[in-house]
Amino acid sequence: MIEHNKFPNLETDRLFLRNVNNEDIDFIYRLFSDERVCEFLYDEELFTSRNDAIEFVEWNKDPEEKGHNRWVLIRKDAYQEQIGTCGYHCWDRTNNIAEIGYDLWHENWGQGYMKEALISAIESGFNHMNLNRINAFVALDNVSSMRLLERLGFMNEGVYRDKHLFRGKYYDHYSFSLLKKDWNQFKEAN
Repeated sequence: MIEHNKFPNLETDRLFLRNVNNEDIDFIYRLFSDERVCEFLYDEELFTSRNDAIEFVEWNKDPEEKGHNRWVLIRKDAYQEQIGTCGYHCWDRTNNIAEIGYDLWHENWGQGYMKEALISAIESGFNHMNLNRINAFVALDNVSSMRLLERLGFMNEGVYRDKHLFRGKYYDHYSFSLLKKDWNQFKEAN
């Protein structure tokens, strides 16, 4: 039996978050072939062909069946521009834990879009997926991402050593987590 609405499309003040589909292939290729966007993504080589983007979209399509997703962030203004993605994977349904990942086109950095998207995605994870814990792993040099998670109430639990083997080298990552009870306290305080 398929459980429905674990990964609904979402809306914020400035963004639509919609599950990735075939109309996003060109954007996904542009996003993940950009060295600035991918600077700290040690779990994936830069995309070198449109086929890489097609595989990404195929992997993330039909999230209700697969139990993982990727929302495309679309600006609601006149541009209706795709500017990034975020979503859940590594969903442990027994323990109600999932990992969140995200990326944003470099021209949109520092404008609060990802914070806005993640607030909506976090709410969805706790409410629709019944998560108790959300994990996020951040490359040690990715200061902007660490600050964003801390602003959202995530706790840095320390270094996850040798998290990714990338181009022949192992990379440590900070392990962040957000518990549902902490999120509820965070919301009340903000």
